[in-house]
Amino acid sequence: MTDPAAPDTHASFARVGSGYYPVLVAVFTALVIISNLTATKGVEFGPIITDGGFIVFPLTYVIGDVLSEVYGFKAARRAIYTGFAMNILAALALWTTIYLPAADFYENQEHFENIAHAYTGLIIAGLAGFIVGQTLNAWSLVLIKERTKEKHLWARLVGSTFVGQLGDTVVFCAIAAGVIGITSFGDFLTYTAQGWLYKTVVEVALLPITYRVIAVIKRREPTYSPVTV
Repeated sequence: MTDPAAPDTHASFARVGSGYYPVLVAVFTALVIISNLTATKGVEFGPIITDGGFIVFPLTYVIGDVLSEVYGFKAARRAIYTGFAMNILAALALWTTIYLPAADFYENQEHFENIAHAYTGLIIAGLAGFIVGQTLNAWSLVLIKERTKEKHLWARLVGSTFVGQLGDTVVFCAIAAGVIGITSFGDFLTYTAQGWLYKTVVEVALLPITYRVIAVIKRREPTYSPVTV
């Protein structure tokens, strides 16, 4: 079996030295931080139990697909590590701010501490789930590309989404459920299953946009030379 982390001789990928890669990594990192902040609130729509991270979190997998498809496994993994390094920095900044002396007029210390505590718990859940999920997502996409070259992009995107989101959701929800206040096993199963289904459906629905972004970057990346045979 081909190791997608090894130097690739069967599928084409661009080098990361162009201006597109750092922009994608910056967007990716911002989406991860926003998702973890909004995920500190558990939300419920009738029988649907989730957290605020559902608003933008699926977009991280769209960017992850673009990075994996255009730049390869190592470049995508680098973006994952960068995103979570910045999340850890955000958590450290929040905890440092907790212990700074509050101004006399500041009345939200307790609320700020609650957010910092929840954010830290979600950083742990997100770090575990996201590294597992995004690594599986990038690995499976690149592995499929080894077989299909430039053909069947839909298979790479859908297949990697199915695998990556499943790994991410199970690991994340196992840790995050307690952080946001889910205590019953039934609610945990609902939270996990609905989260995986929602994120997968959203990413599949966004395939036309993902296709377009990938096509534009491939066309404009001077180091990308597609291998079709």
